[in-house]
Amino acid sequence: MRSRSIIWSFNHAIDGLVYALRTQRNMRIHVAAGAAVLGASLFFRVGRAEFLAVLLTVALVIAAELVNTAIEATVDVATEGYDPVAKIAKDVAASAVFVSAVVAIVVGYVVFFGRLTDTAHTLLVRVREAPSHVSVVALGITALAVLVLKAVSGQAGTWMRGGWPSGHVALATAGATSIAFITGSGAAWVIGLFVAGLVAQSRVESEAHTVWQALWGGVVGIVVTAAVFTLFWS
Repeated sequence: MRSRSIIWSFNHAIDGLVYALRTQRNMRIHVAAGAAVLGASLFFRVGRAEFLAVLLTVALVIAAELVNTAIEATVDVATEGYDPVAKIAKDVAASAVFVSAVVAIVVGYVVFFGRLTDTAHTLLVRVREAPSHVSVVALGITALAVLVLKAVSGQAGTWMRGGWPSGHVALATAGATSIAFITGSGAAWVIGLFVAGLVAQSRVESEAHTVWQALWGGVVGIVVTAAVFTLFWS
């Protein structure tokens, strides 16, 4: 019976994780970001201590989001309508997620920033003198690629709103990547991607796109622009 109870405990824990992934958008974002960061750790071959720091930070953010989801569900069951104390409970739980996310950003910066800037400089140094008209070509091809992908995917939406992938995010990341190629600065690319991330956030929060549509828009913008600069100015 003891063994059976342990197995059932694991089952319940997995059920809770699956529920959070299915119902909580932020949880899906955290898991996707965590997987990407762990993959980057392997790609850049970070040291054992740094990898453990990244792993623990990812686990901290996911655990905080799970606790936040549990507290929100508990408060919803215990209250009917608006309750200021219930609001405090939810706000404090959300702040735990916020604190863990800030810590994750700091850890990611310390571990990856130097590696990313060195890698970006190596890739971009050959094209740092590229004229600006290449950026216009890259933006045009990116826009065309988005239109083709929207037509092929057939997902609900219009050319300017909705559908897969997000054109706004694609153009934003294409612009950020163009700036990075022209300046030869990895730091410029990071700043540009941060601005593109704000564009993605606004598209998701306005419900014009899903998280995955925004993410794929970013991928399209980066890949197309990098291909254009590499082909014409390698």
